[in-house]
Amino acid sequence: MGFRVAKKLFDAGYDLRAIEIGEAGKKRLTDGGIEPVGIDAGLDRAEVVVLALPDNIIGKVAAEIEPKLPAGTMLLILDAAAPYADDLPKNRPDLTYFVGHPCHPPLYNDETEWDARRDYHGGVAKQAIVCALMQGPEAHYAVGAEICEAMWSPVTTTHRVTTEQLAILEPGLSEMLAMCMVDVMCEAVDECETKYGIPRQAAHDFLIGHLNVEIAMWFGYSPKVPSDAALRLLRFGKSKIMREGWRDALSPAVVREAAELIVNAK
Repeated sequence: MGFRVAKKLFDAGYDLRAIEIGEAGKKRLTDGGIEPVGIDAGLDRAEVVVLALPDNIIGKVAAEIEPKLPAGTMLLILDAAAPYADDLPKNRPDLTYFVGHPCHPPLYNDETEWDARRDYHGGVAKQAIVCALMQGPEAHYAVGAEICEAMWSPVTTTHRVTTEQLAILEPGLSEMLAMCMVDVMCEAVDECETKYGIPRQAAHDFLIGHLNVEIAMWFGYSPKVPSDAALRLLRFGKSKIMREGWRDALSPAVVREAAELIVNAK
């Protein structure tokens, strides 16, 4: 991710100074035409510092560099976990904290080029993004959003949310809820094969095809016309699979606990 966003900013013409300590990362940058620099050269007169780092070291790095940052500098973080877990320096109200995250290319889109249709992460296919100004002057929102739009271009829509709302989306909605259900579906395919002897490819094709129909119907990409029997089975299935109170996974208290889990890497 660090190299991908750096290359996008470089190609967009920003005065980019990439700080990288790993040899593999340095080679990726050099191969992409970007010469890595040391921390002092990178931070000198920098207006925006993009922390394209693992969540569990963002607080440590931010604390190390904040004495070098003049008032008004923006720290741009690519995930809400560290900001929402209060892992950024608390003694610098004169710094701007901005958070952005890509939505990733949607399942249903109008891409016509094969490379874009097969781009699941973003950077080739169009995608929406979400942004939050955590602290700093209101004028800095446009600055941060513009940089995020360059990093994750091509962008269709830039949604403005609060930092807490972004944390509810990621990790709440995307990982704790959606990824959990996707993982269970993969385990269900395994169960079809290992316990019931259904050929794995048959179970895979059946599930993927039905997901295509059901996601399209439930999220409004096609008319929602399930049969009465299907709706009865939906209610029956949820009673067997979903825990009471599952919506609490999206509550601020649980999301903050998840953010702290990410930051502490435990």
